[in-house]
Amino acid sequence: MGAELEQLGACFADPVWRVSNLYRVVDENGTECDFRPRPAQQQFLKNLWYRNIVLKARQLGFTTLIDIIGLDMAIFTDHLTAVIIAETKEKAADIFQRKVIYPYEHLPREIRDFCKIQSSNQTGEVSFSNGSQIKVMVSARSGTCQFLHVSEYGPVCAKAPAKAEEIKTGSLPAVHGRGFVFIESTAMGNAGDFYEMTMAAQALQRTGRKLDPLQYRLHFFPWHQNPEYRANPASVVIPDRLLAYFDELYGRQQIALSEEQMAWYAMTEATLHEKMWSEYPSYPDEAFRVARDGAYYSRQFLDIYRTNRISSVPHEPGLGVYTAWDLGVSDQTSIWFLQFLGKEIRVIDYYESSGEGLGHYANVLASKPYRYIRHFAPHDIAVRELGSGLSRLETARKYGINFDRIPTNLDLAGGIENVREMLAYCWFDEAKTETGRKALEAYKREWDEKLASYKSQPCHDWSSHAADAFRTAAVAWKLGLVADPADRKKVKTTGGIRKR
Repeated sequence: MGAELEQLGACFADPVWRVSNLYRVVDENGTECDFRPRPAQQQFLKNLWYRNIVLKARQLGFTTLIDIIGLDMAIFTDHLTAVIIAETKEKAADIFQRKVIYPYEHLPREIRDFCKIQSSNQTGEVSFSNGSQIKVMVSARSGTCQFLHVSEYGPVCAKAPAKAEEIKTGSLPAVHGRGFVFIESTAMGNAGDFYEMTMAAQALQRTGRKLDPLQYRLHFFPWHQNPEYRANPASVVIPDRLLAYFDELYGRQQIALSEEQMAWYAMTEATLHEKMWSEYPSYPDEAFRVARDGAYYSRQFLDIYRTNRISSVPHEPGLGVYTAWDLGVSDQTSIWFLQFLGKEIRVIDYYESSGEGLGHYANVLASKPYRYIRHFAPHDIAVRELGSGLSRLETARKYGINFDRIPTNLDLAGGIENVREMLAYCWFDEAKTETGRKALEAYKREWDEKLASYKSQPCHDWSSHAADAFRTAAVAWKLGLVADPADRKKVKTTGGIRKR
């Protein structure tokens, strides 16, 4: 009996054993069951760190696992404060009842007697007899804590940038130096703090250096690690484009899929379309390929990626170059460089800067080995400035830049549709257009937090200037201002673009 008690004591001293054996939960099917970590969750427990970023596919159960870790720490650690930040009030209430209160109430009576609930309220706070407490919140700011779980940070960054900023500047710094942070989410576009933190953690991971407790460890869990994501291949016809995608996964990422996995992916992708990469990514970078809900050009970029139209697109000396601008006064100026050949549009370069005069941008144009045909600028370039009495149109002429004014002010929605149509013919140089391209992918409608829906107007953020400049190009293209028959005789079409 003494040996059995000693063994039981050793088990209870092990938090991984406790998390894996003591708790009951309600699973995604609404069934009450013992919580047993799945293979991906076991891997996560094995590689747990102080600061953790969890990029994942959907329905892998990481919210449940992380909150049980927090509950376990609160029960078995005196005077610990655990904070869980949920995306919405509804999700906060669900987490509090299903992932905190329910698992606690179904613990063995001896453990509940060992650590009793002292107080609990409907606002998502519970205190225990050992001085520990758990708070499930929607607002981001909190006092000092030793455990912080931010659930679905990607959607928060995309839809509620003010709340994301509070988490970044208020909640994360409030965690004790050796406390535990879990930032867990699916991806939602290639912008915002979750994207930046994930990319930084991935870059650090690639160095192979030992992490400091204040540095983040990236944990990535793709869809193909879930044994449930399989279907009968006999009932699914897989299109050629997905067969090519699976070949690319094997060739570039060494990801070998079974026929059952391919069948499941094809079935799911037929419903989710452009959301597949963010909801069920195969590798980390893919999760951020296309911005999700509210992004104006997500479907167009989905097709661009699928058809490998982001590659090496070299400048063709036999073709003239057109530029399209968005000119900021005190903020950013963006310039796209394009070549046109029949229906084929080669986006060969992009440049942006801020706080510079037109002379700076004239020097940029002169530094490039391009033969310029026309320069397109938005309508407001003709507005006279109060200081000089000159318009930027007139100032630009002094530097040798003769702009064509494009009526981008007449129909914003129509201009956005012009961009969507034009993107179907675009090839982007992977290296030289990366900054502008990411902005185009991220350009989205503004989110209304009160109504929990997207507004009709665009969100004015870091992506706006590049997107407005590209819209200038699209309107000019639609008006037929890029026709140059003399150039078309000099160069062959798509064969001049080298795929990587």
